[in-house]
Amino acid sequence: MTAPVFVVEGPVPDARTYVLDGPEGRHAVSVKRLRAGEPVVLTDGLGAWCEGVVAGSEGKDRLLVEAGPVRTEPEERPRITVVQALPKGDRGELAVETMTETGVDAIVPWAASRCITQWRGERGLKALGKWRATAREAGKQSRRVRFPEVAEAASTKEVAALLAGADLAVVLHEDREHPSAALATVDLPAAGEIVLVVGPEGGVSPEELAVFDEAGARTCRLGRSVLRTSTAGTAAVALLLGRTGRWS
Repeated sequence: MTAPVFVVEGPVPDARTYVLDGPEGRHAVSVKRLRAGEPVVLTDGLGAWCEGVVAGSEGKDRLLVEAGPVRTEPEERPRITVVQALPKGDRGELAVETMTETGVDAIVPWAASRCITQWRGERGLKALGKWRATAREAGKQSRRVRFPEVAEAASTKEVAALLAGADLAVVLHEDREHPSAALATVDLPAAGEIVLVVGPEGGVSPEELAVFDEAGARTCRLGRSVLRTSTAGTAAVALLLGRTGRWS
């Protein structure tokens, strides 16, 4: 089994004894019950990381780690960003969790016109915090050392700007009456950025499609079946990772 991943606050320790404390230390000592000699990975979640060996523990929330030299994982290309329409309930966290585990690089929450859920005021801040915490925990669980960025919620105009700057801009669309290419056959860039829009359960509105089309996006379908908004992004990311060779 691969070594568990823990997030450090500040720079990743470089070839020295490090004290992992706070919530991460408590999880390592009291939940994972790590013992001397067991391997761990310490990361800042931004690509810097090091392998370490547990030297011991102090109390219930302090793990002593003999850290090795710091390494840096480069950003992979093409970069994949998913614009995720806001689902109902906890399906947003489910989408973030599974996309993170799959390998997405960035997630942009989008308040589409047909979204039942809307992020406003304190509720919006709380929901964004949950998405970011979910990405962090899913990144650790999947042994990533570069966690996906979860951006502030974007408007349709802001999403269009993202699409206009992408090397490949795609809107997943299931309408049989709307001409769409199969995502499995679209030509992909070898580098740069792919931006993929996942609409809400009610679909992307004609007005939004027109805005995205003007920004240079093309509509694509995943297959014959229609996935829920909370699973479509994960399926699309997996397909793109396989086709770009990032999973090879």
